[in-house]
Amino acid sequence: MPVALVVTAFALLLAAGARAQENYEIQVYPSETMAPGTLLVELHSNYTVEGSTSPSYGLQSTQGEEHETVEFTQGLSKWSEVGFYVFTEEHNGTGVQWVGDHIRPRVRVPESWHWPVGVSLSNEIGYARAAYSNPTWSWQIMPIVDQTVGKWYWSVNATMNWGIHPTSLPPGTSQTEANYYYRDVSPHGVTFGPAATVTYQPNKLYNFGVEYYGYWGEWGHFVNLHNQQQQFFPVVNLFVSPKWEINVGAGWGATASTDHLIVKGILGHYFDWGKPGHGR
Repeated sequence: MPVALVVTAFALLLAAGARAQENYEIQVYPSETMAPGTLLVELHSNYTVEGSTSPSYGLQSTQGEEHETVEFTQGLSKWSEVGFYVFTEEHNGTGVQWVGDHIRPRVRVPESWHWPVGVSLSNEIGYARAAYSNPTWSWQIMPIVDQTVGKWYWSVNATMNWGIHPTSLPPGTSQTEANYYYRDVSPHGVTFGPAATVTYQPNKLYNFGVEYYGYWGEWGHFVNLHNQQQQFFPVVNLFVSPKWEINVGAGWGATASTDHLIVKGILGHYFDWGKPGHGR
């Protein structure tokens, strides 16, 4: 069977989504895993300039939220890694609040297989407090396919999410609101939220491109476009040193259910335990 068909079948078998990473770590992942003996420490920072202004279904409003997420990614072998996240937020002078933690093991197709595209599979499971996330416990499965063609690079993340423990509805919720809530806000099934990026690198110091993040709803029962989340981020990646990772961008929401303006940045540093180079 041709490799392209294998990749397509692989993605369709697993594709069953998540809200676009809930704006804590706004990132499109590459298929490549961290080299063994290498630790990448990243700070994901973003601020919602224009978002929701009132609480909804027990979740606080998003406008004025600042999210700071620390991510640790350790290479285990030539084809595997494990990541760990600590999510925090600050909102209207309330001080920094702990939101939750996730762990993320990931494996990839080894380079020795000589596939024309990179392919990996991420599993992320964890907890987030009910004021910030619904469901509180979730399991995310993300097939990743990417490729570099000359100065161009693309990556697709087929994000799927299962809400292990959805939060209960507030008292007094009507049946109509309840139906909408369990279908679109906190579905019991698996949801689909794709992410993708395309970048162009004119020289060795930087590249620029566009990142896309979406949430389409429960697999097999996608919500209408008005209630989907669709975000587009023009971004720049700077390559100032092999030891550093820098990504900056600003995102616009294209639908009514999406935060309309978010600015974000990622600052990462590679630590190598007795090995030269950063292992990427």
